[in-house]
Amino acid sequence: MADGGGPVRAKFTAMAQGTAEDWSAITSMSAAHRGRHVDNIIAHLGLLKDDHGGFAVDRLEHSLQTASRAHRDGRDEEYVVCALLHDLGDILLPASHAEFGAAILKPYISEANHWMLEHHGVFQGYYFFHYLGLDRDLREQFRGHPHFEYTAQFCHLYDQNSFDPAYDSMPLEAFTPMMRRVMEKPKHSIYARPAE
Repeated sequence: MADGGGPVRAKFTAMAQGTAEDWSAITSMSAAHRGRHVDNIIAHLGLLKDDHGGFAVDRLEHSLQTASRAHRDGRDEEYVVCALLHDLGDILLPASHAEFGAAILKPYISEANHWMLEHHGVFQGYYFFHYLGLDRDLREQFRGHPHFEYTAQFCHLYDQNSFDPAYDSMPLEAFTPMMRRVMEKPKHSIYARPAE
């Protein structure tokens, strides 16, 4: 504890003045918050509830349906968590929602799953862009990419068909342990020490 009984804190006011002792205090305090990012993501998923955006189901139900379909199809937990969070940015960043979800999960997932999340918006457009006066074949710019079919399959099998009010989705609570396991420790991060 610091003088006065409060938590130990760094003493610097500019990072250039920091010491090993300061960074030890910061690391120690940060450890106490480990796992809260998942709680924050769950809270943000709650914002998708009751936001229908004109669809037959709200955005949370769409996310739960997508993840439920992937889980019931035998996909691994990382893939299922990607399915759950693929549209997390719908109400915060609607013009770049796919990139939002991809950025949140990037440290924890494979390159294939990250690419799928980042590009699923363009691939999903195959099913509706032409009704908006847009090019439904916009995804063709990525034809030949190693993850093209993987992403097209995600949209076809799990995303484009998850707007069914009668579908028996798994509850959010069923996915919480999966989220915690997938996002427990980054696989790729500039803040992680390289493996020895």
